Amino acid sequence: MPATRRQIIGLGLALAVAAGGGGAAQAAAVVNVYSYRQPELIKPLFDAFTARTGIEVKAVFADNGLVERLAQEGRNSPADLLLTADAGRLVEAAGRGLAQPVNDRAILDRVPANLRDKDNRWFGLTMRARVVYASRERAPVTAITYEELADPKWKGKICMRPGNHPYNLGLIAAMIAHKGEDYTRQWLQGLKANLAVKPSGNDRSQAKSVFAGECDLALANTYYMGKMLTETKEPEQQDWARSVKIVFPASPDFGTHVNISGMLLTANAPNRDNALRLMEFLAGDEAQALYANGNFEYPVNPKVPANAVVTSWGSFTPDTLNVAEIARLEPAASKLVDEVGFND
Repeated sequence: MPATRRQIIGLGLALAVAAGGGGAAQAAAVVNVYSYRQPELIKPLFDAFTARTGIEVKAVFADNGLVERLAQEGRNSPADLLLTADAGRLVEAAGRGLAQPVNDRAILDRVPANLRDKDNRWFGLTMRARVVYASRERAPVTAITYEELADPKWKGKICMRPGNHPYNLGLIAAMIAHKGEDYTRQWLQGLKANLAVKPSGNDRSQAKSVFAGECDLALANTYYMGKMLTETKEPEQQDWARSVKIVFPASPDFGTHVNISGMLLTANAPNRDNALRLMEFLAGDEAQALYANGNFEYPVNPKVPANAVVTSWGSFTPDTLNVAEIARLEPAASKLVDEVGFND
């Protein structure tokens, strides 16, 4: 459930009390995190870090508003780290002067150059591919391109969440980078014409729609497949996942689109040393393995293998476009989504 503005402010004030003591806060061995990533995804990593270092992680979790919160708090912000589920918010925060560079070899050596800021103000932590969930019964495809999703042969066959969601904006921005705005506008119009229903829901619900026969193809991130296959509280999600197979789009001009979750050190981090230790930990082998096996994401650290379930979906060639370029073009992508009335 998304946090309300009042909850964000209240939790932020609680962190401020913890951080406000200056030396006392440092002595208490804490690091304060603002996280767009969901608690169930990220808390196991915080627990492992605390077990290893003795440093307590105090976190605010919210779906929206944390970059704005950082900006409003300014020098008085208690936050040491910002964690995001996409590159766009990392670039936005750095562009607003809310991050500081980190030139730590333990981090730089583990995060490839195309998955971090050129000035080292933010770093990717995990990758997820934007793929096609294809019905096993009604869409016997083994290969597809993103461009092909606009082909009239798929008219009334595609489901996806709203076009202005960060996951879709990243893909649209990558299309702009590789093919230009004019092509991407036409592609969006063709994709919209092929939608079975109005864009809605989240990535899991797209698999549900395919299972229910509402559409034959859906756009979604890879890691949701792993989450659904292992879901025990709502076991019907396992049926949704088993009804589809992952097809990795490979376009003529670029490979499979990937986006990242990531981290940055805030400009005024009151617990900077502790925050750097957490950043090193999150980029390190232990945390990257936890990401891979707990969240079914692709580690950015090339030394750490993906989970066996993830590798069973097959291999792909990721787009090597720097995610910073994707984030830079997301406003243009959002404008095109509005221009073609994609969500109408």
